[in-house]
Amino acid sequence: MPSRKQRRRREKLQRHEYEYVIETEDGEEIPIEKPVENEKRDGKSQRATPRRGGRDIPKPSMARVAKRTALFAPLIVVVVWVFSSSAVSTTARVLNAVALIAFFIPFSYLVDVLMYRVFSKRQQRGSGTG
Repeated sequence: MPSRKQRRRREKLQRHEYEYVIETEDGEEIPIEKPVENEKRDGKSQRATPRRGGRDIPKPSMARVAKRTALFAPLIVVVVWVFSSSAVSTTARVLNAVALIAFFIPFSYLVDVLMYRVFSKRQQRGSGTG
């Protein structure tokens, strides 16, 4: 059984003439005048279609990768330290952590590049210029 809100919405869609209304807290509909569309404010044009992405994806940079590595390096060291067996020497643990961090840096940059390409292609396709 449809809820009261769904019934009101269906009734509103089935009206012959579309009315602009405001619903009060009590559920009453108050008709208002039709809002003016495509009006320029202060001489500035409005966007025809809203952007879908929400935010811009910045170009990949080594500075951002360095910040990310500085954030994840201590975590990598702790994980290597905790999960290596007690028979493994401290030098071996440190070398394992360094190897993982050395793998993390180019992999992180590669992920940034791939994400930037995908989002820029999607943005171009959405704007119709691609």
